[in-house]
Amino acid sequence: MSNRRPPRTPGRHRGGREQTSAGAVVTETPDQEVVGDAADFAAATPTEVADEERAELNAAAAAARQDRPPQRLGAQAARGAAVTLAAQGGKVLVQVASVVVLARLLSPHDYGLIAMVVAIIGVGELFRDFGLSSAAIQATTVTRGQRDNLFWVNAAIGLCLSVIVFCGAGLIAAAFRQPDLVPIAHALSLTFLINGLGTQYRADLVRRLKFSAVASADIIAPALALIIAITGALLGWGYWALVAQQLGQALILLTVLVIAARWIPGLPRRDASIRGFLRFGWNMLASQLVSYVSNNVDNVLVGIRFGAVSLGVYSRAFQLLMTPLNQVRIPLTTVALPVFSRLKDERERFSDWLCRGQLALGYTIVAGLALVAGAAEPLTAVLLGPQWSEAAPILRLFAIAGIFQILAFVGYWVYVSRALTGDLLRYSLVSAAIKIVCILIGVTGGVLGVAIAYAIAPAISWPISLWWLSRRTHIPTARLYAGAGRILAIAALAAGAAGGAAYLCSSWSNLLQVAASALAALAVYALAALLVPVVRRDLGGVLAAARMIRSR
Repeated sequence: MSNRRPPRTPGRHRGGREQTSAGAVVTETPDQEVVGDAADFAAATPTEVADEERAELNAAAAAARQDRPPQRLGAQAARGAAVTLAAQGGKVLVQVASVVVLARLLSPHDYGLIAMVVAIIGVGELFRDFGLSSAAIQATTVTRGQRDNLFWVNAAIGLCLSVIVFCGAGLIAAAFRQPDLVPIAHALSLTFLINGLGTQYRADLVRRLKFSAVASADIIAPALALIIAITGALLGWGYWALVAQQLGQALILLTVLVIAARWIPGLPRRDASIRGFLRFGWNMLASQLVSYVSNNVDNVLVGIRFGAVSLGVYSRAFQLLMTPLNQVRIPLTTVALPVFSRLKDERERFSDWLCRGQLALGYTIVAGLALVAGAAEPLTAVLLGPQWSEAAPILRLFAIAGIFQILAFVGYWVYVSRALTGDLLRYSLVSAAIKIVCILIGVTGGVLGVAIAYAIAPAISWPISLWWLSRRTHIPTARLYAGAGRILAIAALAAGAAGGAAYLCSSWSNLLQVAASALAALAVYALAALLVPVVRRDLGGVLAAARMIRSR
């Protein structure tokens, strides 16, 4: 794969920053190597999450390219940030509710069948988008003819993929030795066409800064689709309830986007060239394919080697923890990148804020993951129900993986804010290789072996990430390693305390066990803050940074 920067689409700037008419510095959206948050940093985000991340990271660039008065633009950007954060919170709630409710109505076998099809056809979603949504958002101008041509290209790609998956359903079923996958693949093949029709509508809304419309669509569609799935499950549809959920969400999302955008595509036009968009999209697709393969090899191997039930258990544990975690990282990036981009030429301040960012993630998100690792059994029983008890050790290992992925996440901020996109791509290839090798070895130990491998891979990749960065740009490597050491030490103690509390209270109800575990973990952090001066300084710096950001 070439490491050259992609050819410029109309209106793209070469520099990492650009100057608005008001003189404000606006960070350029990361190149194709960055979008999709390859391997370590994205940590197995579904395609729809990758689309959302692209839209949010592109929002600043889209705003900078609008011919609007600076004051009005600033107000819209502020409102857009607030709407984005609120929408992410709503989506996390819907996703957790979907996992918790449907897990009690459907079996691991039902989920496993859907996961098998999604793991295979998900790669088609990357081809369906083809990077054209980001290309349209980033371009300085998009004429009506270009917009129409882009619409028809995405629609045509979606139609072709629908036909390919429909005709190849038998091959998917044969690969997993599950005949039931044939009708499921036939039904889900329609999502390519539906999503292809909606690609440019979403891009147009983001480009026009219609954040409220996009946020509404992203909450309304999954919420109504969840109602469809619950209704189907109660009526005894089995895995068809999940198929209906997928199709319903795609149709509802398309409908809301079309209503909000208020335009109908015209016929394709030869005089509206989109070659630059296609070149940009092809380069982006290459990096996304690397990320997708590394992020889904575990699902494919579990499904092929161990069957639908095992994959259902594995995928539910993943969805319960990793999907909300990925959703949390999206708004964090939206908030962090402008700060680090503004400070990238001020070495000391950049280093200080980078360490504060790591500590902020470590004393909040990592603390929550430590609780999950310690109290995985009662948490699984509370959230999923007794039939999913086999998911508990997998959930624990995913929590450990999440801890190291969060520690590595600050490295992503450095790559993007300092425009080290080529280095990010190369590091992503290395981390993807590490993950694939670990999982190929872990699969010999069964489903639990795959989960162990999934946890080990980021533990190996994270220190390599900091070393890699230190050779390409200045970062406070020693301070970051030291801060991570404190975070990991306290998290390990908190996880142990949470696990001990759950064990001592095993005769209590599962909910009370979770409460006791949470109090035990909180006590560890409180004692650390009281007894260890450096931890108190860490927390003081985090709180000071939070107050500063909130006051701006």
